Amino acid sequence: MKIHRRALIVSALSAGAAVFSPAVWSQTGKGGRKLVIGQSVPLTGAADQIGLAYLNGAKLYFDAINAKNGAAGYRIEVKALDDGYNPAKAADNAKQLIDEDVDALFGFVGTASCDAAFAIAKSANALFFAPFAASDALRDASLRNAFHIRPALADEAYKMVRHCATLNQSRIAVFAEDDAMGRAGLAAVNQALVDLKLPPLVASAFSPVNSDKVDAAVALLAKSNAQAIIQVSLFNTSAAFIRAMRKTGFAGQFLNFSVVGIDPLFTALGKEIGGVVISQVVPSPRSAGTPIIKEYLDVLNQTDQNPSYESVEGYIAARTFAEGVRRSAAGGKVDRAALQKAFESITDYDVGGYRVNLRAKKYESVRLVDLVTITPDGKVVR
Repeated sequence: MKIHRRALIVSALSAGAAVFSPAVWSQTGKGGRKLVIGQSVPLTGAADQIGLAYLNGAKLYFDAINAKNGAAGYRIEVKALDDGYNPAKAADNAKQLIDEDVDALFGFVGTASCDAAFAIAKSANALFFAPFAASDALRDASLRNAFHIRPALADEAYKMVRHCATLNQSRIAVFAEDDAMGRAGLAAVNQALVDLKLPPLVASAFSPVNSDKVDAAVALLAKSNAQAIIQVSLFNTSAAFIRAMRKTGFAGQFLNFSVVGIDPLFTALGKEIGGVVISQVVPSPRSAGTPIIKEYLDVLNQTDQNPSYESVEGYIAARTFAEGVRRSAAGGKVDRAALQKAFESITDYDVGGYRVNLRAKKYESVRLVDLVTITPDGKVVR
């Protein structure tokens, strides 16, 4: 999927500049008040399409409210840095943003990157809001400064495993990239099998990150007689594995965590995507009957961007952050302590038909996970 603003954003970042839109620069909230949030995302590298879409979705909402006097009179600015899907760089960016006194860290992308950045945020007691694909370890109730929009990996794994069980597919395998995300996803699937009292995995295999070097994994899993393979990998690796696995004669089910990137996966596979299942954790960007999606599309249609699940998630994350600002302002002040208290109060927030619980417990968000397939002509089917 093409994100039209990519060239503008990457150009600004390569010059060391923050990403601020014209709408942010030209509008001022009541009394000139503002909040600055810091975001580190892969705008280059393996997950650039996901990072760009997530960032742009968030900025869509922030730009829109900044043009209307902000959230409770507060203009919200986004300072975004590129980490290239590199955990060490994400941690460096988190430290830089905290040193620059941003009001919160927002929307970091990637399991290892989120883990590395959160370690910095924790030591500084900085707010860590709406990470994309963070490990479930960051959902521990004792971590009071971490707030999550998307369901956990555990929720997605539970939904996919339960789906397999419904289809009497008891022989399940896992294919994963050899990184923090892959290992976290594998652990989530194993735990789901235990919790659902199902047989253990028949096999699991790893491959290098963002690589088409999947032959060893294919050889191992082809011998497993699996009925379904759950993938914990980005779109390029997932596409290479699906193609190679099908060449072995495998006719079973492929299921993917939402982190795969549904639009990039379709671009990578084309008509070969038929029958592949992808977990999704936010409403479809094409479900205009859902109020939040109608609102999102109304704003999106004023730009040259394309709709995507990742962009929707960024939009919902930004809208929820703004709700926290409003609740904080209603209490008399907007500072980090007040924002944290406000975010803790968001446990059943209706975002236009999508309910957000920033402190959800294990499996509370399974109901938000949707399993979809894509037809060879690109139509998403639930």
